[in-house]
Order: sequence, then structure tokens, then C-alpha cells
Amino acid sequence: MPPKSRKRGKPKKGERAAKRAKKVQIDTAEEQIAEGLDSNEKTTKSSGKGASGTKEAFSFWLMKSEPESRIENGVDMKFGVEDLKAEPNQTACWDGVRNYQARNFMRDMMVGQLAFFYHSNCKEPGIAAIVKIVKESYVDHTQFEKKEPHYDCTSKKENPKWSMVDVQFVRMLKRFIPLAEMKKYHQEHKTQGGPLKNVALFTKARLSVQPLTKGEFDFISTLEDKKPI
Repeated sequence: MPPKSRKRGKPKKGERAAKRAKKVQIDTAEEQIAEGLDSNEKTTKSSGKGASGTKEAFSFWLMKSEPESRIENGVDMKFGVEDLKAEPNQTACWDGVRNYQARNFMRDMMVGQLAFFYHSNCKEPGIAAIVKIVKESYVDHTQFEKKEPHYDCTSKKENPKWSMVDVQFVRMLKRFIPLAEMKKYHQEHKTQGGPLKNVALFTKARLSVQPLTKGEFDFISTLEDKKPI
């Protein structure tokens, strides 16, 4: 028999995307503690710092999701770029994030900003496509649903812990850029200098939502026109 489908019938209007996109959870409880972030920390974009506590706002992002089937609590966590393209208007919510720093990065996101769609926890991880933020952070409903893999019994509706954003497909990269290739550039740039020397993909590797500087985003974008190394 095929695995139990995560789709539990037609959602109400306005909830269609939210009911379908379940994102990879690769952030551990130990990392949450290590980050030392308070789940009720509240900051504003006008304060000079984003919700993530960074001194300057980021304009580009990398967002990880699983393109291969993995069953968790009877739900298939698969959501690759082809799944996003199959959604109405090629748009879906980015739900299920349960790491405070990754959540705070999403709270910093603004409509129109671009992100790399990164295939994670699969045979060949790497960047497959570009998406854009089309709805800024709002309450992630899955934290309150007991049947959801990322249900959080400690989160209260009057003070929800977790947020999500909506993303829309922009385009596929001209070629898939594998993690192994970016790692080679990272190692080179660490010793010789270069835009990927401090990229979060390797310095904060397990975060499912990561910021990118303009230099990092631009350099990675150039790789699609280059031969793999």
C-alpha cells in the first residue's frame, strides 16, 4: 500500500496552501537551547534589528525542504520544488518550522524578497530553484493541530510560538547546484577570501531557514552558468 497521504480532504477557502505544505524539520532541540533564544522574544523591523536579533536586515534567503518521501506520524513530509509548482498559483505556506532562530528569520522576511529553494535530506542535496516571499509572517496553524507532525502542546492560541510565510515559485535554476560544489567554494573562500567564506549553509548548517547576504546570493546565482567543479 502507498503511504498515508498528508492531504486530508479539501481545505476551506484560504487554507488550501496551508494544508498542503509540510516542511522539513532538521533543527534539533539542542540547537534551540544553544541559540539561547526566547520563544516569546518580540522585536520589530523598525527597531534597527530584525526579529532574529541581527544588526542589519537580510534581503535574501535559503529555505530547505525535502523532495523525497519520509513518513512522520502517518504524514508524508515530501515537498520538493515540483510540489510547489503543482500548487495553485505555484504558491504555498512554509509551515512546520520549530527552531526559534529559523522562525525569527522568517519574521524578518518581506514581500518580494528572493530565496533559494534547497532540496534537503535527500540523495543529492542542493539548490534547485528560486522562490519569492509573497506573504509576510503569520501564525502557523499546524502548531495547534494534534494530528500534525509538528503539533506543539506548549503553544497557546493567545500567544502562539510559531510563524510561517508564503512563498511562490519564480524559476528553476539553469542547473541544479549541489551542496558538494558549494562546499568546495566555501573551503576555498575561507582560506583565500570570497563571498562564501561565512555562508550560513556551512556555519549554521542545520537551520532550515537561513539568511544570505547579497554577495552570497549573487555568487551562488553565477554558478548556474558555470560548469560544475
